[in-house]
Amino acid sequence: MKFKIAGSGFGVAAQNVPTGQGQTLKGIYDGSFFLLPPFSLCPHSACVELTNDEIRQAVRAALTEDIGSGDATTLAMVPADSVITAVMRAREPLVVAGIAFSEAAFHELSPEVRFERVLSDGQRAKEGETLLKISGPTRALLTAERVALNFVQRLSGVATLTAQFVDAIRGTRANILDTRKTTPGWRRFEKYAVTCGGGKNHRIGLYDMILIKDNHLAALKGESPNAIAAAVHRAREQFPKLKVEVEADTLEQVVQAAEAGADFILLDNMTPIQLRLAVQKIDGRAKTEASGGVNLGSVRVIAETGVDFISVGAITHSARAVDIGLDFE
Repeated sequence: MKFKIAGSGFGVAAQNVPTGQGQTLKGIYDGSFFLLPPFSLCPHSACVELTNDEIRQAVRAALTEDIGSGDATTLAMVPADSVITAVMRAREPLVVAGIAFSEAAFHELSPEVRFERVLSDGQRAKEGETLLKISGPTRALLTAERVALNFVQRLSGVATLTAQFVDAIRGTRANILDTRKTTPGWRRFEKYAVTCGGGKNHRIGLYDMILIKDNHLAALKGESPNAIAAAVHRAREQFPKLKVEVEADTLEQVVQAAEAGADFILLDNMTPIQLRLAVQKIDGRAKTEASGGVNLGSVRVIAETGVDFISVGAITHSARAVDIGLDFE
């Protein structure tokens, strides 16, 4: 899916989170109705389609979780009329993702916060390079700091690891794919971050593609002419508009899937020699996807077998948060 942000901006009403002092975040931070600046979050031709609402809802939930009854330290220490400037910096080389989430976190607490983007999602940052400049009420910046950093550190971590895999196979025909091995509730965000790192999105969930795996085939054992052919036929009959992928553990299953007319064949845990043979046997009748145990040490060898895609669960389930700091000036 191609990402698109509708409209020139979106209205956000500050959330009425109780502070324990007879006020709400809206009252403390003057967070009346405001507009976030327009932004575009898709550096590639096809990626997860995020919406303004889901960005806003995720940020609000995170702020509510963090602030609770009120940011006691900031309220006790910082005058309400104090203003400040801060700079978000990369503390290690990374690929940027999630800047708009950070902006939304600060802007949710005050419409007076202003931003100057130095780098955008999908761009590479060197150690010490500035990503974003922020200015506005000190209370809003201090209170939203951790939430803003959590989003950009986590999503940039996914983008950065993805980029390492993409770099490792550069010059081959293969593309890096993500999987459904994502943080619950963050799938769409993490899949978006994958595209920032140069990867491609596989199916978003169980609803947008047919993927026939070994456990599905077990339920059709004994079907004629074989379980794979029966499974593909049933998938086409029930969901004619969806692409069909078949997981193959053996070269025999590869041939069966190709003959059944699968659009994609997932070559599961095959050796490089088996992958080459599978690509030859398929002979262009379906797209090929290598999967299972892929790491940075093995991905180049896998790519050189001629497969079209390599799915890597690690880019979402094992990506670490990169080091990004917010320095107040």
